[in-house]
Order: sequence, then C-alpha cells, then structure tokens
Amino acid sequence: MDWKIFATVFAAVFIAELGDKTQLATMLFAADREVSKWTVFLAASAALVLASAIGVLAGSLLANYISEKVLHYIAGAGFILIGAWTLYRA
Repeated sequence: MDWKIFATVFAAVFIAELGDKTQLATMLFAADREVSKWTVFLAASAALVLASAIGVLAGSLLANYISEKVLHYIAGAGFILIGAWTLYRA
C-alpha cells in the first residue's frame, strides 16, 4: 500500500467532509434520543463507503478514455465553477 497516497486521500476527503451537508444530516439523525447512535454511525459510514466506491469506479472508467492530465483540468474547472456559483448565489 502506498501510505503517501493513502494519507493524501484520507486528508482530502476528511477535510472536504467536515461541516458539509452530509455531516450536518448525520448530526441531526444522531440528535434524536430514540435513535441508536451506532445505527446512525454505521449507516452514515456505509453511505460514505458506497459513494467513495462509485467515485473510484467512475474515475477508473474515465481514466480508460481520458488522460489523467485532462481529468485534473476537468476536476479543477469543476471546483472553480462550483465556487463561482456559490459566490454568485451568496
């Protein structure tokens, strides 16, 4: 296992997920006194694992048709567009 890649991906995903809608929704579910916190934790964890698996699969498939450099440009442009849209809507 490449620990440098592991740490990079872990840090990027961890930081991206802090304070986002997913975490807020999970906190709301966990705030219900009648709900098992373990159930909320396991369901949220499984959802993140599945979403990540879809991302890995999609990235792997796209890499067969588009070069890595072009994928980086597309991802960067996507983040810039999302940021610009967020600023415009604010």
